[in-house]
Amino acid sequence: MRTLLDKGADPEDVVVIDEDGVAREQATAAGLTVICGSAASTEVLRQAGIADARAIVVAVNRDDTAVLVTLTARELNPKATIVAAVREAENVHLLRQSGATSVVTSADAAGRLLGFAVSQPQITEVLEDLMRVGQGLDIAERDVGEDEGGSVAALGIGGPVVAVGRGDELMRFDDPRAKSVKPGDRVVYLRSHRR
Repeated sequence: MRTLLDKGADPEDVVVIDEDGVAREQATAAGLTVICGSAASTEVLRQAGIADARAIVVAVNRDDTAVLVTLTARELNPKATIVAAVREAENVHLLRQSGATSVVTSADAAGRLLGFAVSQPQITEVLEDLMRVGQGLDIAERDVGEDEGGSVAALGIGGPVVAVGRGDELMRFDDPRAKSVKPGDRVVYLRSHRR
């Protein structure tokens, strides 16, 4: 929720569904629309306006619930971007089959951070910095315009390119094809908030 707002989402456009009173109070304090109920309920999702949503975030406590919510959300809105969190990597394919556009494995991410913190603490600092929006380093994405194209350097984005998205393909920075861009590509890059 905080990251969406920090990235510029209009609070009036964000609807939070939660049964937990504390979570609802925090969302209300942030100016968000709040619905008390279970996101696993078709009626609650309809009440939240899921059919008109541009993006849907599924962040629930259980992987089986995440699958059900994702399936229902996809049925009610075939075009929305659905981002789902899953606790165990073995369930990622179930979320993708259920209609998730993107899946984040929370147990793996936390495990990686803990491992880095033990053996390479500076990497952990950089990763934590990337997760704080609007300060230090940010990871950003930008579309390549119709009148742009050619060398990535010519875009003048001011930070290192991490990847280039072309259609459904993601080309990492070390892929020779990521050195040039075409109109319609998406460039993922790092930017700094230092002055």
